[in-house]
Amino acid sequence: MNARPVLKPLAAALAGASITLAGTAGAFSLKPSWLSTDDAKPKVVQTAVVPEKPVPMVAGTVPNYRAIVQQAGPAVVGVTVEGTHKVTAEELPQGLQDDPFFQFFRGLPGFQQRGRGAPQQPFRGQGSGFIVSADGLILTNAHVVREAKEVTVKLSDRREFAAKVLGADPATDIAVLRIDAKNLPTVRLGDAKQLQVGDPVLAIGSPFGFEQTATQGIVSALGRSLPGDAFVPFIQTDAAVNPGNSGGPLFDGSGAVVGINAQIYSQSGGYQGLAFAIPINVALKVKDQIVATGKAQHARLGVMIQELTQPLAESFGLQRPDGALVASVAPDSPAAKAGLKPGDVITAIDGEPIALSGELSARIGMSAPGETAKLKVWRDKSERELSVKLASAADEDEAAVAQGGGDEKPGRLGLALRPLTRDERKQAEVEHGLVIEDVGGPAARAGIRPGDVLLSVNGKSVDSLEQVRGSLKSQSRTAALLILRDGNRIFVPVNLGANQG
Repeated sequence: MNARPVLKPLAAALAGASITLAGTAGAFSLKPSWLSTDDAKPKVVQTAVVPEKPVPMVAGTVPNYRAIVQQAGPAVVGVTVEGTHKVTAEELPQGLQDDPFFQFFRGLPGFQQRGRGAPQQPFRGQGSGFIVSADGLILTNAHVVREAKEVTVKLSDRREFAAKVLGADPATDIAVLRIDAKNLPTVRLGDAKQLQVGDPVLAIGSPFGFEQTATQGIVSALGRSLPGDAFVPFIQTDAAVNPGNSGGPLFDGSGAVVGINAQIYSQSGGYQGLAFAIPINVALKVKDQIVATGKAQHARLGVMIQELTQPLAESFGLQRPDGALVASVAPDSPAAKAGLKPGDVITAIDGEPIALSGELSARIGMSAPGETAKLKVWRDKSERELSVKLASAADEDEAAVAQGGGDEKPGRLGLALRPLTRDERKQAEVEHGLVIEDVGGPAARAGIRPGDVLLSVNGKSVDSLEQVRGSLKSQSRTAALLILRDGNRIFVPVNLGANQG
């Protein structure tokens, strides 16, 4: 069985590892003529290279990558970190906790720090960064400097400086460093909102510790939502980036920075054509907050959202699966106070359409606590607008994205239901719902299980069989069932088909 691909940060761990390049001395018995030291031969006079200037991109033209590297390369830096890492139980080899030798040696000096219950492992890591102000302000990834005790920045001219971490924001994976230097070269900042799929891009960084390495590719996709990164609409590219590229800049065809390389999707840990960069617009907003206050703040709406599929869209009377489906609303949250309900579909925020649920998470997460957001909501097959005063997320992702399933085979609903008892309501912390005792037909094929609690049908709360039947009287061939399972709420689309029994 092939290993499952995983998303990996790009910071390269260097502890106990080295890369060796083998020489080729003695490989040739004859010296090439161009290596001759004959003084009679004319000598080549080396002249200074004048950097070319990148020019604005014209559709269909090839970027001047040489000019981009010459112009922006001096502002790209290497970031080396050192520190100690507390090894968790999950990181230990399987079965080691029960090994008697481990139990014996874990108590010896040097195996762990005094007073700590877990072993301490020294580490040394390598990443990249880039200078955004001439007085020594540098952007990189938060995971590059995580747990670091010492941070060193190496410039392209080989000068090295001890760096101070002004702040790091794990929610967006952005960190801001400062070095004590003046008149430094800086990158030119662009606008990631102007990117389109197919645009050429260039990455510069230190993959595997190789400094000032440039690779090129195209924008593969925009607005990607990745697990655990709800605040960031990633730029996906096929530019070759590898461990050590973390925090390095991604340039557009004109030589402006449009992103920060952060993650790869890989089975081997190396380049496989799927790289993800944080849009520079997100990074600069976080940078401004960190420089001003030492930390970044993110807003919270207080909902669990779910991706809208075509079957779910049809069940709610929408023609297209555009928007973010509200699966649950946290009590006393901004969403609850504004009147948002499970089954609402948020189709726009502050006048900008929402196509995917991740777009809503990113917009809310990058807003400031206390701001008012105007939401366009689809409810009961009609549009309405709600104003929400956002709260603080305390740097935690409060809007989780749940994935729903579906089935396209026709048939009856196929549920055997009974009302919740008083004790069951109290235990499940719900005020209404029906216990699903048996499942068959399209509901079973959609993934609904016995023991699930049915909370609503097509956005309407249900407490009896009559209410379920009433919610199914419409001619829609798809029903959206809100299910409570293991404490989580999720909408499941069930295809009722054309023939109703």
